[in-house]
Amino acid sequence: MNFESLNKFLWFTGGLAAVALGTAGLFLPLLPTVPFLLLSLYCFSRSKPEWKEKIMQQPVIGKPLREYQQYKGIRLNVKIYTIAFLWASILASVIFLISILWVRILLIAIAITVSIHVLSFKTIK
Repeated sequence: MNFESLNKFLWFTGGLAAVALGTAGLFLPLLPTVPFLLLSLYCFSRSKPEWKEKIMQQPVIGKPLREYQQYKGIRLNVKIYTIAFLWASILASVIFLISILWVRILLIAIAITVSIHVLSFKTIK
Protein backbone atom coordinates (compact mmCIF):
# COMPACT_ATOMS: atom_id res chain seq x y z
CA MET A 1 0.00 0.00 0.00
CA ASN A 2 1.55 3.28 -1.07
CA PHE A 3 1.22 6.61 0.74
CA GLU A 4 -1.60 7.91 -1.47
CA SER A 5 -3.75 4.79 -0.95
CA LEU A 6 -3.11 4.88 2.80
CA ASN A 7 -4.02 8.58 2.86
CA LYS A 8 -7.29 7.93 0.98
CA PHE A 9 -8.07 4.98 3.25
CA LEU A 10 -7.60 7.14 6.36
CA TRP A 11 -9.78 9.94 4.95
CA PHE A 12 -12.44 7.38 3.99
CA THR A 13 -12.33 5.80 7.46
CA GLY A 14 -12.67 9.25 9.02
CA GLY A 15 -15.64 9.93 6.76
CA LEU A 16 -17.35 6.71 7.84
CA ALA A 17 -16.72 7.51 11.51
CA ALA A 18 -18.12 11.02 11.03
CA VAL A 19 -21.25 9.63 9.34
CA ALA A 20 -21.71 7.18 12.22
CA LEU A 21 -21.39 9.94 14.82
CA GLY A 22 -23.61 12.28 12.82
CA THR A 23 -26.26 9.57 12.50
CA ALA A 24 -26.10 8.89 16.23
CA GLY A 25 -26.55 12.63 16.72
CA LEU A 26 -29.97 12.38 15.11
CA PHE A 27 -31.08 10.44 18.19
CA LEU A 28 -28.77 11.68 20.95
CA PRO A 29 -29.45 15.29 21.91
CA LEU A 30 -25.92 16.27 22.98
CA LEU A 31 -24.17 14.80 19.94
CA PRO A 32 -24.17 17.26 17.05
CA THR A 33 -25.36 15.92 13.71
CA VAL A 34 -24.54 18.59 11.14
CA PRO A 35 -20.89 19.21 12.10
CA PHE A 36 -20.12 15.50 11.86
CA LEU A 37 -21.91 15.19 8.53
CA LEU A 38 -20.07 18.24 7.20
CA LEU A 39 -16.83 16.62 8.35
CA SER A 40 -17.82 13.43 6.52
CA LEU A 41 -18.36 15.45 3.33
CA TYR A 42 -14.87 16.88 3.65
CA CYS A 43 -13.33 13.47 4.33
CA PHE A 44 -15.15 11.84 1.41
CA SER A 45 -14.20 14.68 -0.93
CA ARG A 46 -10.57 13.76 -0.20
CA SER A 47 -11.05 10.01 -0.54
CA LYS A 48 -14.19 8.96 -2.45
CA PRO A 49 -16.09 11.92 -3.95
CA GLU A 50 -18.90 9.62 -5.06
CA TRP A 51 -19.71 8.98 -1.37
CA LYS A 52 -19.95 12.71 -0.78
CA GLU A 53 -22.49 12.92 -3.59
CA LYS A 54 -24.45 9.97 -2.15
CA ILE A 55 -24.77 11.77 1.19
CA MET A 56 -25.74 15.03 -0.50
CA GLN A 57 -28.52 13.18 -2.37
CA GLN A 58 -30.00 11.53 0.74
CA PRO A 59 -33.57 12.75 1.24
CA VAL A 60 -33.38 13.32 5.01
CA ILE A 61 -29.87 14.62 5.62
CA GLY A 62 -28.85 15.77 2.15
CA LYS A 63 -31.19 18.74 1.86
CA PRO A 64 -30.12 20.49 5.10
CA LEU A 65 -26.46 19.88 4.22
CA ARG A 66 -26.89 21.33 0.72
CA GLU A 67 -28.74 24.32 2.15
CA TYR A 68 -26.08 24.88 4.79
CA GLN A 69 -23.30 24.73 2.21
CA GLN A 70 -25.15 26.98 -0.21
CA TYR A 71 -26.68 29.56 2.13
CA LYS A 72 -24.67 29.15 5.36
CA GLY A 73 -27.93 28.91 7.27
CA ILE A 74 -30.67 26.64 8.58
CA ARG A 75 -34.40 26.58 7.79
CA LEU A 76 -36.74 27.72 10.55
CA ASN A 77 -38.50 24.33 10.73
CA VAL A 78 -35.14 22.58 11.22
CA LYS A 79 -34.25 25.00 14.03
CA ILE A 80 -37.61 24.39 15.70
CA TYR A 81 -37.31 20.60 15.38
CA THR A 82 -33.73 20.63 16.66
CA ILE A 83 -34.44 22.77 19.69
CA ALA A 84 -37.71 20.97 20.53
CA PHE A 85 -36.06 17.54 20.35
CA LEU A 86 -33.07 18.78 22.34
CA TRP A 87 -35.21 20.17 25.14
CA ALA A 88 -37.59 17.19 25.21
CA SER A 89 -34.64 14.82 25.56
CA ILE A 90 -32.84 16.92 28.14
CA LEU A 91 -35.94 17.49 30.24
CA ALA A 92 -36.89 13.80 30.10
CA SER A 93 -33.37 12.92 31.25
CA VAL A 94 -33.36 15.51 34.02
CA ILE A 95 -36.83 14.55 35.27
CA PHE A 96 -36.77 10.76 34.92
CA LEU A 97 -33.17 9.56 34.66
CA ILE A 98 -30.75 11.89 36.44
CA SER A 99 -30.88 12.37 40.18
CA ILE A 100 -27.53 14.11 40.71
CA LEU A 101 -28.09 17.87 40.99
CA TRP A 102 -24.83 19.01 39.38
CA VAL A 103 -25.44 16.72 36.37
CA ARG A 104 -28.94 18.16 36.00
CA ILE A 105 -27.54 21.69 36.08
CA LEU A 106 -24.84 20.73 33.57
CA LEU A 107 -27.40 19.25 31.16
CA ILE A 108 -29.59 22.34 31.36
CA ALA A 109 -26.54 24.57 30.78
CA ILE A 110 -25.55 22.49 27.75
CA ALA A 111 -29.10 22.68 26.38
CA ILE A 112 -29.11 26.46 26.77
CA THR A 113 -25.74 26.74 25.04
CA VAL A 114 -26.74 24.46 22.15
CA SER A 115 -30.02 26.35 21.74
CA ILE A 116 -28.18 29.66 21.51
CA HIS A 117 -25.77 28.12 19.01
CA VAL A 118 -28.57 26.79 16.79
CA LEU A 119 -30.41 30.11 16.94
CA SER A 120 -27.24 31.98 16.01
CA PHE A 121 -27.28 30.51 12.49
CA LYS A 122 -28.88 32.56 9.76
CA THR A 123 -32.46 31.48 9.10
CA ILE A 124 -33.05 30.66 5.45
CA LYS A 125 -36.41 30.69 3.70
